[in-house]
Amino acid sequence: MDHLKLSGEVLANARARGVKIATAESCTGGLIGGALTEVPGSSDVFDRGFITYSNEAKTDLLGVDARILKKAGAVSERVATLMAEGALRNSNAGLCVAVTGIAGPGAAGPKPEGLVCFALAGTGRETVGETVEFGALGRHEVRQATVTHALKLLNQALI
Repeated sequence: MDHLKLSGEVLANARARGVKIATAESCTGGLIGGALTEVPGSSDVFDRGFITYSNEAKTDLLGVDARILKKAGAVSERVATLMAEGALRNSNAGLCVAVTGIAGPGAAGPKPEGLVCFALAGTGRETVGETVEFGALGRHEVRQATVTHALKLLNQALI
């Protein structure tokens, strides 16, 4: 499914439920927010996006504890969860998706290229984390697969 169609579904479902959306993105560098705002009229649903590529940005903008970043690593479900919760806290959104991963090329220590951690946080719901190994598809394809998966997570939470 293409991003424009999927983004339109996410926005329509959020609009129908009166839910605003925020994103916290590392490896995608704002591509999820970009996909959502590609749809005309998205401003009534999309609240804001946090591009937190560096560890310092994760700490400064989302309140991710630097000790957890050091212990778990930036690419971990724990950090993705804290990113999503930080985006929820620091926005007017009722639903937030966060992503952090290794787009490549190449691995980062023991973590392989294509490893992406996701989290979904929402008002009145438990934050859920998930790790997906897309494989060494290449940087562009890993990032595109991450956007698609994040949009699907948002959509599933809204239907």
